[in-house]
Amino acid sequence: MRRKPAPLDLTNRAARWTALAVLMLPVLLVSVDNTVLSFALPQISSDLRPTGTQLLWVVDVYPLVLAGLLVPMGSLADRVGRRRLLLWGAGGFAAMSVVAAFAPTAAALVAARAGLGFFGAMLMPSTLSILRNVFTDRQERRLAVAVWAAGFAAGSAVGPIVGGLLLEHFWWGSVFLLTVPVLVVFLATAPRLVPESRDPAPVPVDLVSVGLVMATMAPLVLGIKAFARDGASPAAVLPVAIAMTAGTLFVRRQLRRPRPMLDVRLFAVPEFGGSVVINLLSVFSLVGFLLFVSQDLQLVVGLSPLEAGLVLLPGTVGMVVAGLAVVRVVRRVRPARVVAGALLLTTVAYAVTAVVAGASDVGPLLLAFVLLAVGVGAAETVSNDLVVSSVPPSRAGAASAISETAYEVGAVLGTAVLGSILTTAYHRGVEVPAGVPATDAAAASETLGGAVRVAGELPAAQGHALLESAHAAFASGVGTTSLIGAALTACAAVVALVALRRVRA
Repeated sequence: MRRKPAPLDLTNRAARWTALAVLMLPVLLVSVDNTVLSFALPQISSDLRPTGTQLLWVVDVYPLVLAGLLVPMGSLADRVGRRRLLLWGAGGFAAMSVVAAFAPTAAALVAARAGLGFFGAMLMPSTLSILRNVFTDRQERRLAVAVWAAGFAAGSAVGPIVGGLLLEHFWWGSVFLLTVPVLVVFLATAPRLVPESRDPAPVPVDLVSVGLVMATMAPLVLGIKAFARDGASPAAVLPVAIAMTAGTLFVRRQLRRPRPMLDVRLFAVPEFGGSVVINLLSVFSLVGFLLFVSQDLQLVVGLSPLEAGLVLLPGTVGMVVAGLAVVRVVRRVRPARVVAGALLLTTVAYAVTAVVAGASDVGPLLLAFVLLAVGVGAAETVSNDLVVSSVPPSRAGAASAISETAYEVGAVLGTAVLGSILTTAYHRGVEVPAGVPATDAAAASETLGGAVRVAGELPAAQGHALLESAHAAFASGVGTTSLIGAALTACAAVVALVALRRVRA
């Protein structure tokens, strides 16, 4: 008979940090998948020829499914075992990555991305909840959470860099295949190096609550997209009304149940609720920024995918360094001041981007991303530590799921809000020269990538006129979205000052 692996000795410091190193593999992959498509969007636009809406859904559907299922999967992990669910998710994620890599149409790619979101939801709650049970010392856990948060944030930032490197030599589907060898290593090492843990009295899986979560998230994103495109039309108001109704029913159901799937009463604790909001708005700012800067660097400035990715490298390094360095800072400075200061850096980053929108110089964009990345890295470390420290170890899965749901909702809204506004501003501002065939004109007015492709097939004068108009329309959209990003991150800084004011260093 096959013997089970011997239990890990978690009193051994090396064993604890080795477990964290293995846990970082799925964390990095899930976060990379949030943004790895950023630099592949121009190639996908050229190859699969999606509409503007389809292109947004290629980006949106992954974090949307992930966000809707994180809380249910967190409860399931508490019941069946967190390591076990990790292994299920890793196997499924690897399989769906292969499917996505060879998707023949935009619709097929959207479906594959939804599958990745489903299995990604199995991965994320388990990692942070296992970490909470492995590191019982507060100071050691704070550093471990810093590594986890830095890894998640850095994965989001390094996605475009890795994507740029692959796209320099391979087709767009290669950005999905990078996950397969990493997950093979994880599946081989996790059973021996990661401890199993579960809630001794798990909360029952509540399918009605699962349905209400999905009925909240999907219509909300649809409504935001419709509002950005058409204003306060019935197509926008109705989905938002459905989302608000479903969300209200979900909260009421959790309050009535003796053992809720999501303990919404935790939000009454200011530092918990404030930290969740900070998580959401931080990732909103990061993903929203990457969505337009990746296209700007390639399609406006004219850099190759690899060159564009390298422009973001200093910011990625800054994000990791800030996330780790802030651990020492919060021992002496109140978390409210640290987080508020970090978020104000992201505000400045968006303000710089709004001022230089449409410029051909990469210097200001590089500076803006460094400021934004340092702010996000510091804010995420502190807020995540406050989230996981406020609950007992037995409820770590549910609390971790709330924290990660904030991540993914932020990613969804960053793409949906800023992406939809950018797409709408571009569509309204671009002018296609007379004489361009109807199908090409439609493609050029949908996305900047479509305009670049069509311009390359037109006579020189027409192509130049189309590119001039497309670049101006895109720059106008970037300016608008950057001002919105600056306003939201400034609001997040105020939330930090108010909600975390009682937390001491």
